[in-house]
Amino acid sequence: MSDKVEIHGVTLYLSQPDPSPGEWIGQDEILQQLLACWLVVDDKDLPLTPRLVGPPGIGKTTLATAGARRRKQELYVFQCTADTRPEDLLVTPVLSENGSILYHASPLVTAMLRGGICVLDEGNRMNEKSWASLAPLLDHRRYVESIVAGITIPAHPDFRCAVTMNDDESTFEVPDYIMSRLQPTLTLTHPSREDEMAILRYHLPFADEELLDLTVEFLQQAHELKLDFSTRDGINVLRYALKRAAQAPDHPLSKDRVWREALQSCLGEEALDLDSLAQRKKEALGGSVIPMGLGDFFFPPDDPLHPDTVDEDEFDDDFDGEFDEDSSG
Repeated sequence: MSDKVEIHGVTLYLSQPDPSPGEWIGQDEILQQLLACWLVVDDKDLPLTPRLVGPPGIGKTTLATAGARRRKQELYVFQCTADTRPEDLLVTPVLSENGSILYHASPLVTAMLRGGICVLDEGNRMNEKSWASLAPLLDHRRYVESIVAGITIPAHPDFRCAVTMNDDESTFEVPDYIMSRLQPTLTLTHPSREDEMAILRYHLPFADEELLDLTVEFLQQAHELKLDFSTRDGINVLRYALKRAAQAPDHPLSKDRVWREALQSCLGEEALDLDSLAQRKKEALGGSVIPMGLGDFFFPPDDPLHPDTVDEDEFDDDFDGEFDEDSSG
């Protein structure tokens, strides 16, 4: 592959494609939805740029990689961060050894030029100024303007794009005019028990069955309790447990003990008791907090004048008595 191209007299040095295999296991429906976004059904049709949403470690980038492999196109991944600048996204000037300026095309621009697929990873970490530089690329215009290089770069007809976003707190809120260009939203969910076991076996085919079972059972319980532990976490726990077990083959620790040690080391002591962790998370989100009433702003909870401490039956009796005296007089 050529490592540079010339546009309007400016030479751009290209990025290298991502070599990841991108094996997608289970949940075929979400893969088909992604592939549908990248189809064009008429000469006047345009591909969509979907946003892939889900918790960290659930496989959003793997899904996009699998889509690129299914379409047999080169894959380029750009990692978005809070300090990403427009020139990082597009064309970056670099000072060469002889003092001249070289222009390096980002993975995104390289995908545009070569007709590849670009994944903007964790797009909701990126600031509005950088997103603004992509506005013409994400609509019918399909080009970007590099202020640094002074050129307009059109996208190849085969260029496709997707944006991954974690559904947690992000550094920046993506502006509405960009969100309207990132459609549709494809939401990833945690895999089933069978799929999760298959994923772990794919990544760690040498893993012990008992340790595999312990890991999958932990992950499935965490998913059920809506805790933020992902398949990626499970792979790391299992990998570390296998390494610890291999350290002392002549004096093996019990598999349960090795696995619990790995769980605590990778995910913290709180992961040892998922039920308690789920309860604490619920309380932190206000699940067990009694809503405050107007009286809470004026009286301490134990104040006899607090509205909640007044006996309504006694109040009614006193009121009725006063009413009767007044009416009889």
